[in-house]
Amino acid sequence: AIRINPAFELKASGMKMSGGAKPFGIDEELLPELINTLPFDEINFRGFHIFAGSQNLKVDAIIEMHQKTFKLAQQLVELVPVKVDYINIGGGLGIPYFPGEKRLDLEPISENLAELLTEFEQSFTDIDIIMELGRYLVGEAGIYVSKIIDKKASRETTYLICDGGLHHHLANSGNFGQVIRKNYPVAIGNKITNENDIALTEIEKVNIVGPLCTPLDILADKVNLPNAIIGDYVVVYQSGAYGASASPKDFLSQPTVSEILL
Repeated sequence: AIRINPAFELKASGMKMSGGAKPFGIDEELLPELINTLPFDEINFRGFHIFAGSQNLKVDAIIEMHQKTFKLAQQLVELVPVKVDYINIGGGLGIPYFPGEKRLDLEPISENLAELLTEFEQSFTDIDIIMELGRYLVGEAGIYVSKIIDKKASRETTYLICDGGLHHHLANSGNFGQVIRKNYPVAIGNKITNENDIALTEIEKVNIVGPLCTPLDILADKVNLPNAIIGDYVVVYQSGAYGASASPKDFLSQPTVSEILL
């Protein structure tokens, strides 16, 4: 299959993978000339991959992207002299990580996709339409847990130092594409209770860091949590996607993370 870099982009996406100059795919305007050079009798041509962006929480932007993707896919199918098996229309459906973010309303997105499948039914006869939903399916299903191994006060700042960090969960540290670092939702796992049951005296503002000798090793920055002690557990939510597999697990020879499926 051929990865395409469309001329359009997915607006308001966490990472933009199309529109303008991109390292991903072949610019759509170059496809007609390229396709004329392919030896279709010697290759097993399967289809096209059109991935415009990721981690998007804007319904209108996703609908607009799908409409443009289907129109582009129709043009591409007409360009090739052989049967197309599938068109991968990418993903882009995000999950809420930070305060103020709302979960996607899938109903208008699915309704628009149903309309597009009907509209382009004849153009895409016997062609599978594939959508990538990795983060959307598993992102909220996973948590990352690390143990507090030290508690340190430094010039009016309290640090909880844990036995895990960016070498296990690079995305949470902010070093996986965040321009301005924001905290994932965190908790002290063995002290989760109703907020109304916690007195203000039992809450403290802390910075949570890992064991690595770099200031980039951050689990949470300036968060208000129940008073924690050595031996307590820090829990990072929304950790089911881009966790261990996207992290520098061998950095500074720290122990690797254990992945447990429940």
